[in-house]
This record gives sequence, structure tokens and C-alpha cells, in this order.
Amino acid sequence: MKKRIGMLICLLLCGCLLLAGCGGDKVADKPQEAGVDYDVIVVGGDPEGVCAAVSSARNGLKTLLIEDDEVLGGLMTLGKLNFIDICESRDGSILTQGLFMEFFDAVGGTAFDVETAKQFFYDWVVNEPNATLKLNTSFVQPVMDGKTIAGVVVEEDGKQVTYTASRVVDATVDADVAAAAGAPYTIAGEDIGEKERHMGVTLVFELSNVDWDKVTNYLENDDNEGTGATEKTAWGYTREGYAYEPKDDMMRLRGFNAARQDNGNVLVNALIIFGVDAMSEESKAEGIARAQKELEYIVPYVQQNFIGFENAQLVGTASQLYVRESRHIIGEYQLTIDDVLENRDQWDKIAIVAYPADIQPTAGQTYGTVIGSPDRYAIPFRSIVPLEVENMLVIGRSASYTSLAAGSARVIPVGMAEGEAAGVAAAYSLEKQVSFRDMSADEGAVVAVQKQLKKQGAYLDDFEVHEAFMDHWAYPGVKVIRSLGLLDGGYSNDYRLDEEMGKWRLQNMINNAMKKTGKDVPVVEVNDPPTNGDMIAAVAKVAGVSAGDYAGQLAELKQLGIVTDEIESHLGAENSVPMAAESIMIVANLYTFMV
Repeated sequence: MKKRIGMLICLLLCGCLLLAGCGGDKVADKPQEAGVDYDVIVVGGDPEGVCAAVSSARNGLKTLLIEDDEVLGGLMTLGKLNFIDICESRDGSILTQGLFMEFFDAVGGTAFDVETAKQFFYDWVVNEPNATLKLNTSFVQPVMDGKTIAGVVVEEDGKQVTYTASRVVDATVDADVAAAAGAPYTIAGEDIGEKERHMGVTLVFELSNVDWDKVTNYLENDDNEGTGATEKTAWGYTREGYAYEPKDDMMRLRGFNAARQDNGNVLVNALIIFGVDAMSEESKAEGIARAQKELEYIVPYVQQNFIGFENAQLVGTASQLYVRESRHIIGEYQLTIDDVLENRDQWDKIAIVAYPADIQPTAGQTYGTVIGSPDRYAIPFRSIVPLEVENMLVIGRSASYTSLAAGSARVIPVGMAEGEAAGVAAAYSLEKQVSFRDMSADEGAVVAVQKQLKKQGAYLDDFEVHEAFMDHWAYPGVKVIRSLGLLDGGYSNDYRLDEEMGKWRLQNMINNAMKKTGKDVPVVEVNDPPTNGDMIAAVAKVAGVSAGDYAGQLAELKQLGIVTDEIESHLGAENSVPMAAESIMIVANLYTFMV
């Protein structure tokens, strides 16, 4: 009888464990062992997760950091991306301070030795008395109590183990834990109608026998303001890189971002690979294999055409791709491209950052774009609090940003600042027994978190930065078209509003904006160069206007609100070439009308 009761209890306990994990996308199919309870579990050992674990531990919380590889650092170590995308304001100030600066100073600044970084990340965690590190440990599924995450099931030493915690931080690059727990998200450019967009990824490769003195001398004296070199870093060879003709047409060589290692070898970020699905391990592995094959041809080309690389030899490649985009979690607030480029402060800021909004090319025949470049903007706490899941924060490139805003906010220093904030927020949440969601609406809670972050060295001063382009009469139209990913200002934030509108720019803007509506509308063409008459006729055709002449079309478009008195005052004569400003305003109003 006792044996039967014991067996029944065992079955009930196993059933509870399985039910607890039923909210995830992955199902545990092996017996689970009970692990240790923690205050905080951080899943993901990239720099963002390391910062979250260190911050949590330093704030007195019993913290577990889980990483599925054998080393910490992720993209900075396994991906060998040792050329840091610094969050720097226009006056040269580094905006991410606190734990990021602790790392920055320890590894030697903008470019660092990968082996040094590996050791630093490891020591950073294991030297914290409140932190426990689990390497070679893979996330399997979340443990859920309704919509509340209560821990994670992991694969550890060939068996599945359940660890429980009061709070969980998802620092995985693809927000795997949050997605499995039921947090809503979009994929790639889904929010702007580009779900199938696969931005080019890069594979860092390592070269030996590079003559760094020749590299420096060439790049510092080549009469190109966009190139240069220091004792550790080099950027340039753009002409040489783009002149390479790849054997694989789903690949491209661009200008070099290169950084020296302590052993004299050089790591190069320049090889773009197209067609890689960031959510597929098979696709990523295939992308690495294709790139390694292409390097058999690239290295001889570099030897022949790149000054200082005449004797260069391929040492190897990173084991991990530099992927810039996958999931975008939807949180209490989604950071927008307007937030980024209008330099917006936020009442609940946990970091002040800056980086150009950089969208990579998607195919060999396309080019990337820089939507704009902010002086600084704030990351709100609300953007790391996912919807639909309690007791969880999401940090890093998959936090709650729109796809265009992520072009800027995806860089590692931003995620490291978010990780530090996550640790502080977890400590406050547990001390006050308040949820992250309630904290995100509580000014007093946020102020307390900000106060502690400042104590730890974070820069969180209030700011106000106004951009001159925001005063242009056509800026409302710029915001609409820019939000669709159809307008960029480059590094100088120049939207060329007061230039004449060319045929292809106008034609593509109209047709691509209409494609974003999801409506079945006619594709339009205009003359080269286009006239106001051409533009109005094209817009009238899309809007279903019946009038046949310019005056009639203009009148009907005014009735529909697509052309306003202000726009008409700038149009000029029917046969004159339209300026970009009025063209953008009309297309923006057309888009708004159609949706």
C-alpha cells in the first residue's frame, strides 16, 4: 500500500512539472531533476546576459547564469566581433557607462583581444559570491504558472534539470525564453510588412602576417575622410572590397573593419552573407560553410589588392555569425524610429545611448541604408518588460523595439546597459514584492532603480536635443514615410527635402508605400524627369480619382485630404519638377488615406 501511495505521489509531482512547462514552444521529453532555487535566473551568456548576472549578484540576489556554449561573451568571443559599436554622442562622450565601462576599461577600449575578453567575462561572473555559472547548459522550456514564469528547464550533462527563480531575465539573442513563455513578438521587418526580410549577416575571419605599419600608413594617407587606422583598429579598403567579384552571388565583400589581436593576427568584419534565416540553426550553419568556401577565393584577392595584406594567411573564422535581427518582442513600450532620431528622453530611462539606425542589405544587388543618426536617446524600462508574461525582463537586440529602431538599439553596449538595469530592477522588485509590470507604471519605483544605477556609475542625466530637420514644413510627411522604411537621412540626417524629385525616387516611394498598405492598387510609372502633373496623375490613379485633367485631379485630391492648401502652395506649375518635400507629403497623405 505504501509503495502504491509513493508511486502516486511521484506521478503527481511529475505531472505538475509537465503542466508547469506547458506554456512553452518546446516540450520536455526527458525525466527532469529538481535543481536549486534562485532569486534570479539569467538565460544567455552574451555580454548583455553577463551584465545582468553581475548586476543582479552585486545587488545581493542569488543569481544563476545559464549559457549553452563553453565560453561566455557570445558575439564578442565566439563571433570574434572585437570592434565595439560605441554609443557616442556628437560631442564625443561615451554614453553607456556603469558595467559597460568596467568591461571597456578592462579589455583596452574600442578594440580588444578575444582571449582577454573570454577570461574577463568568466572572471566577472565567477568572482561574484552570489553568482552561479552553468556553461554547456541549454534552455529547453520555461516553467510557467499561468502567465508567470517560475523558472526554466535546461539540458545539463545529458539530463534535464529544472531550476526555479522568483525572476527571470531573457538575454538570449533571439528572445527564446520570452517567446516560449508566450510573449508576443514580430519577426524581422514584419511590423513594416517585411516579415521575410533577411538582412545580410557577417562572418568575421582571422588573418595572420598582416603588415600593420603599411595598413596604417595607407589608410591614414589615402585622402579619404572615411578611412583610418590606429594601433589596434583599421577601417577602410572600401573601393577594394566592393570591387571583389564573389563566386557565390549570395555573398559580398565590403570595406574592412579590422582589429589586431595580442598575437598580431587581425580579425576582419567585412564578409556579408545573404539568404541566411536567423531563426534556423541549419541555415546559419550553411551560411558559415558557404562563407568559408568563398574565403578560398577572397584571401588571394586580398593578397593582390589590399596594401599591407600581401602576405596575409587565413587562420580561420568565427564559429558564430554576426546576426543583427530576428525576433522583436512587444513590451509595455516599443521604441520607435522617431524616438531614436528625434533624440527623445524617457521618464523611465534605464540607459542613454546613440548609434546610427543601420539597416543592412538583403541581397547582393541591394545596399543597406542608414535611416538617420541620433545624438542620443533614452531606452525606457518599459521596453524590457514583455507583454503577457510576468516576472520576466527581455534585454538585448530582441527587446521591445520596432524593426527600424532596432537598427540603432541592437548594438551590444545598449544591451549591456539594459542588463545592468535588469539586475537592479530585479533587486527592487523582490525587495518591494512588486511585479516588473507594476514597476513600469510606477514613477517612484523607476526613480529608485535610476538612483541605484547612477550609484553604480550609469549616465542617466536628463537631456533635450532638437534637430533642425524637425522644423521643416514637410517633416510630418517625413515621419510617415520614414516609419515605413522608405526614407533615409544617412549619417547627416539629410532627407534632401529641398531637392528636385527624381523619377525612380518618386516612383518607388509611391509603389512601395502602397505595397505596405496591403491593398490591391495599380503600380504607377512617371516620366523622367517627373512633373507635378505626372505626380498628381499617379497619385490620382492610386486613389481612384475619376477626373481626367490636372486641375480636376488636384481638386478631388484636395477633397480627399491627400493634397492640402499648404502642399498646393509649394507645388508650382503643372509642368515643373516637384520638390522632394511636397512629394513626400503627398505620398504620406496618400498612404494614410489608403490605410
